[in-house]
Amino acid sequence: MNDFWFYIKLGFEHVLDLGAYDHILFLAALAVPFTFKSWKSVLVLATIFTIAHCTSLALSAFGLVNVDVSWIEFLIPVTIALTAIFNLYQLKGNKTTSSLGFHGIATAFFGLVHGFGFSNYFNMLMAEEENKLGPLLGFATGIEFSQVVIVLLVLCIAFLFLDVLKVKQKVFIAAASMLIVLITIPMLIETFPL
Repeated sequence: MNDFWFYIKLGFEHVLDLGAYDHILFLAALAVPFTFKSWKSVLVLATIFTIAHCTSLALSAFGLVNVDVSWIEFLIPVTIALTAIFNLYQLKGNKTTSSLGFHGIATAFFGLVHGFGFSNYFNMLMAEEENKLGPLLGFATGIEFSQVVIVLLVLCIAFLFLDVLKVKQKVFIAAASMLIVLITIPMLIETFPL
């Protein structure tokens, strides 16, 4: 049981690590178009992301798929930028809320990419583990808990801007999405595979 808690904590800290803020940026980009009125939709997306993230970890942990880490490290900021740009594209069509269809498929793909980005480190941790399913489930649980924290934080920020400060939703989504893209640009440059 102690090992299970270790992996829950690891998953929780993995997402909330301010030194590696790619998860936080991605989840922020994912949650920005939503409000507390549509909290179920954004939690569904976060869960899709968790399932995909852990699927790629499992594929790697069981030796079924090996990927080039340099490309994955580049694709992670690409997924963040694309999510934020998609938010801006939605605004062009006068949409302030996103549907789960395309967003769900994109989130699943992006979750796979992010999971492969963490797979080498995770595999080193699990090298001594005979049963890999328990650690994977613990890690997935920690990821899900931390993602709920981030999503709730973004929804609280949205509430503050939209309901308290009376900023128009389109302005909030546009400003937050552009800020996310700007923060992601150095990550894209730094990880670009030469």
